[in-house]
Amino acid sequence: MIRVLLADDQPLIRSGFRALLDIEDDIEVVAEAADGSQAVALAKQHLPDIALVDIQMPVVDGIEATCRIASDPALTGVRVVILTNYGLDEYVFDALRAGATGFLVKDIQPEDFLHAIRVAARGDALLAPSITRKLIDRYVTQPPRAPIGLDHLTNREREAVALVARGLTTDQIAARMVISPLTAKTHINRAMTKLHARDRAQLVILAYESGLVAPGSVGD
Repeated sequence: MIRVLLADDQPLIRSGFRALLDIEDDIEVVAEAADGSQAVALAKQHLPDIALVDIQMPVVDGIEATCRIASDPALTGVRVVILTNYGLDEYVFDALRAGATGFLVKDIQPEDFLHAIRVAARGDALLAPSITRKLIDRYVTQPPRAPIGLDHLTNREREAVALVARGLTTDQIAARMVISPLTAKTHINRAMTKLHARDRAQLVILAYESGLVAPGSVGD
């Protein structure tokens, strides 16, 4: 069962998402929060698998709430998915840096929304290649820099990270590298540990910032 926390200051938005989630046999809404402070408190209380967090909220905004959840050792199992009204909200990249797993636009199609929840819950890549390209093109403009630990990756780990940054799933990475999905996941997890990345979204950021992957290579 995928346990979900909804955090949005608009009751109508929360009720709409709850209505979609409640009819699914494998998803359960465990709590609702009207501001970022409540979101953090309820995340600690219920330990959901997914926290759907709106960026624009009173008291504590979504970015700060994400940061508090992502930095709390007791909440390492909680994956934060940002909700935004705009596909390229100026705060989205800051949210990813803060530890968000990915983001969803509020006018997403219901079937895509449900699929995204399941993707995030299993820890697979949530950012589609097209969205990754737009994010990188808009925000990653500084010269490449090597994050601590990149030089310590094996060639196979570097290859796996590059494929994650291109938006491939674990199964697709395994097929591209001609290895088993379990081995692919092992390479990815080891790279995350060495780079101190909380999840795959942060691997994407590190891959582009370091120059391991160039923006134009997404989807190649």
